[in-house]
Amino acid sequence: MSMSTMMSATMSISPGVPSSAQPPLSSPPPATTLPLRTIPGSYGWPLLGPVSDRLDYFWFQGPETFFKKRIDKYKSTVFRTNIPPTFPFFSNVNPNVVAVLDTKSFSHLFDMELVEKKNVLVGDFMPSVKFTGDIRVCAYLDTSEPQHAKLKNFAMDILKQSSKTWVSEVLTNLDTMWDTIESTISNSGSASYLVPLQQFIFKFLTKSLVGADPSTSPEIAESGYIMLDRWLALQLLPTVKIGVLQPLEEIFLHSWAYPFLLVSGDYKKLYQFVEKEGKEVLSRGKNVYGLSLEESIHNLLFVLGFNAFGGFSVFLPSLLSALLSDTTGLQERLRKEVREKGGSTLSINSVKDMQLVESVVYETLRLYPPVPLQYGRARKDFQLSSHDSVYDIKKGELLCGFQTLVMRDPKVFDDPESFKPDRFVGEKGSELLSYLYWSNGPQTGSPSESNKQCAAKDYVVLTASLIVAYLFRRYDSITGASGSITAVEKAK
Repeated sequence: MSMSTMMSATMSISPGVPSSAQPPLSSPPPATTLPLRTIPGSYGWPLLGPVSDRLDYFWFQGPETFFKKRIDKYKSTVFRTNIPPTFPFFSNVNPNVVAVLDTKSFSHLFDMELVEKKNVLVGDFMPSVKFTGDIRVCAYLDTSEPQHAKLKNFAMDILKQSSKTWVSEVLTNLDTMWDTIESTISNSGSASYLVPLQQFIFKFLTKSLVGADPSTSPEIAESGYIMLDRWLALQLLPTVKIGVLQPLEEIFLHSWAYPFLLVSGDYKKLYQFVEKEGKEVLSRGKNVYGLSLEESIHNLLFVLGFNAFGGFSVFLPSLLSALLSDTTGLQERLRKEVREKGGSTLSINSVKDMQLVESVVYETLRLYPPVPLQYGRARKDFQLSSHDSVYDIKKGELLCGFQTLVMRDPKVFDDPESFKPDRFVGEKGSELLSYLYWSNGPQTGSPSESNKQCAAKDYVVLTASLIVAYLFRRYDSITGASGSITAVEKAK
């Protein structure tokens, strides 16, 4: 059961999407000229409808086919359906959603005047707050809740402080990761990169975000990333397709929520490590943002473990897989750009000049968004527009967007199913960034206390660009398949 599989289920700009986020690519007519349509689809009979959709979603079809078949059936990218978890042991979860599966309807999820985000990070189901110290951390708060502004600003401050060491920590820990991979290839002929990659992610994030060196605690250094994997997995199991033998997956993984008790020991060790080693960050939480010690630690652990470690554990394998699977000469083109524009040392400024590198990162985020599902609950009655119709949404209805399809909207992206490394290069590519929604908002947006956009969205792009640039400074080529490296050719 891989972490990338587990986390693929989870990771907004200020009220409304700004005009800059709606370039005239294939702009639909104004909402007033679009026909009003009743939302198609159905929730089915009580119990039977949700169970039927659950089995389709997890077993018979899988999430992507589940949504595609319903788009074809209803001839609409907006429709009613059910999203797991549901019966028998989720009686307090309402699986009814309105799916929004094109870029225009999906963008309503960023409008904080129209939707609220209270407790809907992974849908109507919310993991027990015991996983976060009996505290609702920032990700589960709506922007209207007073504590949200404090915690969002605290998260952005953590990132600002980390910028002093972020690049150097990424590069130093990449050295360790690839030295390990090279050694394994030399001894065994191939090397899985998934474990070294997670070790790299955990160490550089812990040093950058917490300001703590995992090596000060041998147990955290050796097993900290495994502790986070287990903590994440137990929270998300009811919501994600794992791909193990059915019906065992349905019976044992999707039928109930697993208790925090199973990972309480791990979490306590991580909490104590952060409390002991992250004093500077925790002090800012108290003195600058008025947070209690417990609020600071639990929110810092969520940022570290759920948002950052979890998100990178999904996204970076997709990025490496895209590089390894390419047969069009992309590695040679990347190598050329990196060595022409990289300067003597890699830096934030040098990677910003690498348009192809950055475009490859964006294209990976488009095709393989680390957070496939986004949710928002209607604050009030309003009219939602797709490219071709308008629909009445009632207060309290839960909207659900499946980004894997939204980011393949043919009305916005040419040849949307294909990986096109140059897609985001040049003026037209820059316009498309307004439709790149992986961060719970457009790439052109800015995270703030008044929205739910990922505070680290620019750090994610920077980090991924540094990794690509690092690889093609160190190597002329990399050979392998998904999950493993079979050969590396050192730079001449």
